[in-house]
Amino acid sequence: MATITQHRLRGRPAHTPGPTYLCYTTDGQRLVTVGSNNAIRVYSTGSVGEPVTIDDSPESNAAVAAGSNFFLVGSEDGTVSKYSLESNSLEQVLVRCTLPVRDVVLSPDGRWAAVASDELVVKLVDVNDMTRVRYLREQSKPVKHLSFHPTGLFITISCADGVLYVYSLSKEEPELVKKVEGLIPSLETDTVASSKAVWHPDGRAFAAPTTTRDVQVMSWEDWERQRRFSAGHTSDITALAWSPNGALLATAGKDGKIVLWDSKTQKVLSRYDYANVMSLAWHPTENIFCFATTDGEVYIYPDFVSTEHHPLLQKPLQPAPYIHDPLAEVSANARRPPPPAQQGPAEGGAAAVGPRRKRARTPDSLDDLLPSEDEDDGLEGFIVDDDGAGYADDTNGHGKRSRDELDGFDGPAGKRRAVYHQAWEPQLHEAFQPGSTPWRGNRRYLCLNLVGCVWSVDQDTHHTVTVEFYDREYHRDFHFTDPYRYDKACLNDTGTLFSCPPSDEHPSMIFYRPHETWTSRADWRTQLPEGEHVIAMSLSDSFIVVTTSTNYVRVFTLYGTPFRVYRQKSSPTVTCASWRDYVLTMGNGPVGGNGRTQLMYTIENIKRDEICQSEDVVALPEGAEVKSVFFSDTGDPCIYDSLGILLILLHWRTPNQARWVPLLDTKQLQRLAGGRKEESYFPVAVAQEKFHCIILKGGDQYPYFPRPLLSEFDFQIPLGGAPTSGGSTSAALTSDERTSLAMEEGNNNNNETTKLEESFVRNSLGLDLLEDLQSATTTTSSERAQRIRKQTEVDKVLLQLLAIECREGEERGMKALEIVGLMRDRTGRMLEAAGKVARRYDRNILAERIRELAERRLVEVEDE
Repeated sequence: MATITQHRLRGRPAHTPGPTYLCYTTDGQRLVTVGSNNAIRVYSTGSVGEPVTIDDSPESNAAVAAGSNFFLVGSEDGTVSKYSLESNSLEQVLVRCTLPVRDVVLSPDGRWAAVASDELVVKLVDVNDMTRVRYLREQSKPVKHLSFHPTGLFITISCADGVLYVYSLSKEEPELVKKVEGLIPSLETDTVASSKAVWHPDGRAFAAPTTTRDVQVMSWEDWERQRRFSAGHTSDITALAWSPNGALLATAGKDGKIVLWDSKTQKVLSRYDYANVMSLAWHPTENIFCFATTDGEVYIYPDFVSTEHHPLLQKPLQPAPYIHDPLAEVSANARRPPPPAQQGPAEGGAAAVGPRRKRARTPDSLDDLLPSEDEDDGLEGFIVDDDGAGYADDTNGHGKRSRDELDGFDGPAGKRRAVYHQAWEPQLHEAFQPGSTPWRGNRRYLCLNLVGCVWSVDQDTHHTVTVEFYDREYHRDFHFTDPYRYDKACLNDTGTLFSCPPSDEHPSMIFYRPHETWTSRADWRTQLPEGEHVIAMSLSDSFIVVTTSTNYVRVFTLYGTPFRVYRQKSSPTVTCASWRDYVLTMGNGPVGGNGRTQLMYTIENIKRDEICQSEDVVALPEGAEVKSVFFSDTGDPCIYDSLGILLILLHWRTPNQARWVPLLDTKQLQRLAGGRKEESYFPVAVAQEKFHCIILKGGDQYPYFPRPLLSEFDFQIPLGGAPTSGGSTSAALTSDERTSLAMEEGNNNNNETTKLEESFVRNSLGLDLLEDLQSATTTTSSERAQRIRKQTEVDKVLLQLLAIECREGEERGMKALEIVGLMRDRTGRMLEAAGKVARRYDRNILAERIRELAERRLVEVEDE
C-alpha cells in the first residue's frame, strides 16, 4: 500500500533557479551538480560540510556525467568540458557543437562520451583521445536524451519527434538495430518533461515514459512491451531511475510527486511531496537518494527507502519486469532439489546443517585392525609444523584435507573441484510441445498446423484464447476467456485439446472441445492427480495422448474415457505425437560419452496394443536438438532438428528396421545460395510431398503476430556431387586446358546427373513409404494403381540417367548396365525401353547385355 512520507527534507541551495542536473561518480564518493549559473558543485558522500565549488565553467549547463576520477559538463553554448575530480579543475574542452548540448552520458567503462545536441547527429567521443569521434546519423529530429546499455554495446536515443532509436556499438561503425515508434511522447528538447529510455540494470529491457503518463518496460530481444507502471502520476513524468539492483524504480512528475515503485509487482510503495523535480540519482551502494529541482536546489536523502521496504534494496540484481520472463520459465526436465522431507528434519522446518554422524564400524574393519587415533603408535608428532612452514596439512572435522588443500591441487583446471565439490548431472533434452511458441510480450501460439492456429493473450488476471482455421467454410473460428491459463493446445479436424498447469486453485487439467456434435454438450474436462502436470500432448482422429511429469502416458478416447495408462521407459519425457491409432513418445535415455542423454523414441499402436519400435535412438548429430516432431499426411513420423534438416522415419512398422532418412536440408535451399538471404524456418507439417513451414527473418526463432503466411518447399534429399572418372583426359593437355575441360563437363553433365540422381533417391523413398503403408493396410484398386505409377516414375528417372551414360561413350557401359539393373519393373516394358535407348546411341554391346538381363528377369518371374 502506498504511503505518504511525513518527514520533509530541506533542500540545499546549489544553483540559481533554472534546470538543475546531478549524478554520482561511479564509486559513489562524490555527487556532482550543475545548473543555470557557471558554478559546479561537488558534494562528498557522508559529509555535512560545504561542497567544493568550481567556478570556471560556462553558464546554462544542461548535462553532467561522471566517471571515477573525472566528470563531463555539457552546456547550451555547445561545449562539453572535461573536469578532473583530483584537482577540481578544467582539463580540456572535449568537443564543440554548433547548437546547444542537451545530454551527455558516459559508457559504463568510462571510455566513450555520447553527446546529444540540437544538431541531428549524435557524437561518440573518446574521452582519452578527442580526435576519435563516431557518429550516429539516422535520426531526423534533434535528440533530447541518451542512455547507454549496461554493457556499453547499445545506446538508446530519444528524439523530439517521439521516435526512439537503438544503435549497436559492437563494431567500429555504429549500426541502427531498431527504430521504436509510438512509445515515448513528442517533446521539445528544452522542456522539463522527460522521454528518456533508462536501461534496467540486468540489461534485458529499458523503461521509458509514455504519452499516458505511465512508464512502459520494453524488452530489446523481441522489442515487445512488457510490464507497465501505471497510475502513479497525474501529470507528465520529468525523471526516472532504477535502483542499482533493479528492484525499485523512482519516478518524478510535474504533479509534485516522487513515486517509489516495486519493480516486480509494479505497485507504488511510497509517495513523496517534492515539486519541480527534474533529475534523480541513486547512490551506487548505499540507501541514499538524490534529486534536483528547477529551483536550483539539491536534495540528498539518506535512508530514502523505508525500513519496511529496505530488504528490496539489499537483494542481488533483480530481473527486469517481464510479462512472461524466459529466465523464470524452468524446463520440465530440470533437476529440482528434493523436498524438505527428503533432506532431513530440522528445527523450524529447515534442513539441519551440522556435523555428519560417523559411520558405524563393521566387524573386522580396518579401524579394528589398526590402532585407533587415540592410541600412541609411536609415530604421533613425527611431522610437527612447529615453525608454521606448512609441513603438516590441516584437516577438517572428518579427518580429511580441507577445501583449500584440494584447490591447490596441481592438475587440470577445474577437474579436482568438480569431482569433490560438485554433483555431476547429465545434460537433458528439454521437453517441448510441437507447434507451440514461447511467450513474446503477452502473446504466444499454443498450436500451429495446417488446420489452423491457437493463440493466447495474457490479460494479467486471465488469458483470452482464439482458435482460427484456414478453411472457414468447413470450420468456424471461436474465441473465449480462459481463467485456467491454458499453456498447451492441439488442433485437428475433429476438435481442439487444451491443458493447463496446476495452480493454487486447481490441479492440472485437460479440456477437449469437439468441432461438431449432435448432442447438446460434448466437451469435457478432466483433472490429473495432485502433483502431476502435462509435459506434452497430442490429438489424433481416434485418441488423446498426454505425457506427464511423472512419466506416465495417459490415453483417452475423444470423449474422455480413459483407455490406457502406462509409464514411459525413457525419462524424463520430452514430447509426443500421434496419428490415427499410432502414438510416438520421446524421452531421455542413456547418457553418452559427451555427458548428454540420448533421445529415445517408441512407436506403438494403441488400439491393437502392439509396439512397432521400442526405445530406439533418434538419429541426431553432435550438438543437434529436435525442434518439432509430427506425422505426415500419410502417417509417417517426421522430425525437424536444430540444424534445419527434415527427416522421415522409414520402415517404422517393422520392429528394429526403422531408419531416419533426410528429406530436406533447408540450409542448402537455392534461395539461400550465395548468402543473399539469412532466414530460418519454423516447421508446420509434411503434406502432399512438400515441407510446409513459416519463414523467419531477422534472426527470429519463432513466428509472431500477425499470423504469418505458410510457405512450402519441395523435398530435396541432400546428396554429394557426381563422382568423376579418371583417365579420360589426354596427358598432352596443359593444366589450363584440363581445368577448362573439367569445368565444361561439370556444367553440362554433372548438374543434370546430380538432379536425376536426387530424383531417383527421392522417388525410391516415396515408393518405399507407400509400400510400407499398403503392406500394413487393406489396399484398394486405386491405391494399387498409385503404387504402379510410383514404380514407373522411378524407372523413368533411371532411363534418363541411362541416356546420359550412353551419351558419354562406350567406356560408361558398366555403370549404364548397373542403372538398368536398378529398375523395378517386372513386366519387361522398361527393360525393352532401355534397350532402345542403348541402340539409339549405337551401344550395341550394352543393348545385348540389357537383352540378357531381360531374359533372366522373365525366367525369374515365371519361376515365381
